[in-house]
Amino acid sequence: MTTPDLPTRPQPSAPTELTPADHESKRATRRYLLPVALAAVAAALLALGIVPRLHAGTALTQQVDEQRYLTVETLTPTRAPALQELLLPGNVMPFADASIYARTSGYIQHWYSDIGAKVKAGQTLADIDTPELDAQLRQARADEATAKANYTFANSTAQRWQTMLQTQSVSQQDADAKTSDSAAKLAAWQAAQANVARLAELVSYEKVTAPFDGVITARNVDVGALVTSGGSPGIPANSGELFHIEQTDRLRVFVDVPQNDAQGVMPGTKVYLTTQQYPGRQFDATVARSAESIDPVSRTLRVEVDVDNRDGTLLPGAYTQVHLALETAHPALEVPVSALLFRPDGVTVATIGSDDKVQLKTVTIGRDFGTYVEVAKGLDATDRVINNPGDAISSGETVRVASLHSTQATQAAALAKRG
Repeated sequence: MTTPDLPTRPQPSAPTELTPADHESKRATRRYLLPVALAAVAAALLALGIVPRLHAGTALTQQVDEQRYLTVETLTPTRAPALQELLLPGNVMPFADASIYARTSGYIQHWYSDIGAKVKAGQTLADIDTPELDAQLRQARADEATAKANYTFANSTAQRWQTMLQTQSVSQQDADAKTSDSAAKLAAWQAAQANVARLAELVSYEKVTAPFDGVITARNVDVGALVTSGGSPGIPANSGELFHIEQTDRLRVFVDVPQNDAQGVMPGTKVYLTTQQYPGRQFDATVARSAESIDPVSRTLRVEVDVDNRDGTLLPGAYTQVHLALETAHPALEVPVSALLFRPDGVTVATIGSDDKVQLKTVTIGRDFGTYVEVAKGLDATDRVINNPGDAISSGETVRVASLHSTQATQAAALAKRG
C-alpha cells in the first residue's frame, strides 16, 4: 500500500539581509521626513490660530464700515385721504320742547295724559273748571245783545230823520245828531262783540291741549289743584307749569366744531352717531344748520345735527359721540408722526438726496389723523423721507439706507397698523 502525496507547506523564505547601504538610505529618509512633518504640524497649528483672527479682523472691518454711517429706514410720502372723520361729543335734545301753562285761572277738573304718554297735536291734556269766567261770558253776551238793540234803534231813528230832512221837516243839526248817535251805538255794539270774543277765547282755554305731537315728560297738576293764568314762568318754587312736552320722533344734536375744522362742516355733511348704550350701532344723521359764526370764547362753531328717531331708540338729554365726515377737495401728502422733527425753526422732515446725504425740510402741518399727519407744504411726492430720525441728525450728514426689503416691510406694517 502506497501513501498518497500530501501537499507540502511552503517554507518561509529567509529574511533578506539589508546591506549597509540600505540602512544608510533609511536613516537619510527619516532625517528628511521628520522636519517635513514638524513643518506641516507647525503650519496647521499656525493656520488654526491665524484664520480665526483673519475672519475676526474682516468682520471687525465690515462692522466699522457699517457703523461709520448712520443706518436709516426711508418711506415714500403717500396721498392723504380725501375724507377725514372728526369725532366730537354732542348733546341730544328734542326737536321741539314746550312747557304747558294755564291760560285761564280755575281748578283742574280732570287730566288725561300722564308722564310718558304719547300725544297728538290738539289732543286734550286737562280740563280747567272756571265758573267765574263762564259767568263773565254770559254777561258779555247780554251786554252785546243790549248794544245791538241800542244800535238798531239809533240806526232806524237816524234813517227817519234823514228822510224828514229832505222835506225840511227837521233841521240839519238834529239830523246830524241822530246820525252821530247811531254811529256811537254801532261802536258800542262792536266793543261788546270784541269782549264776547275775548271771553270766549279764554273759555276755550279751559281745555289744555298739546301744541304738537310728542311725549309728556312732566305732569305737575292733579284734580282740584288751583291754577292761575300764565303761572309764574322762571320761578322753580311756583312755576305754574302744568305739563312738559317734547317732540322725540326727530331729535337735534348740538355739537361744537373747532375753528380749524369749521370750514369743512356745512349743511348736508354726512354724520353718524354712536352711544355707549348701543355699542357697535351707528345712527345716520345730517348736518341741518350751523351758527355761521365762531364763538369768540370757545373758538368753536355751533352745529345742529338732525337725526330720525321714530323708533324712539335715542333719548333726549343723552350724551353721544358725533362722527363728522370732512371732505377735502385737494388732499396733500401725509407722513407718519414718527418722521417729524421739532426744531426751533419749526416742524422739520429729514429727507435723503441722491448723494445719500440728509436734507432737512421745514414743513407745514395740515390735518391730523392721529398716527399720520398731512403735510400741507414743504414736501414732494418723490422725496425719500427718513422714518424715526434721531434728534442729533443734521443736514448734509451722510447716511446709509437700509435694505429695500426691510424698508418696504416697515412701511407695510405701519400701513397695516393704521388700518
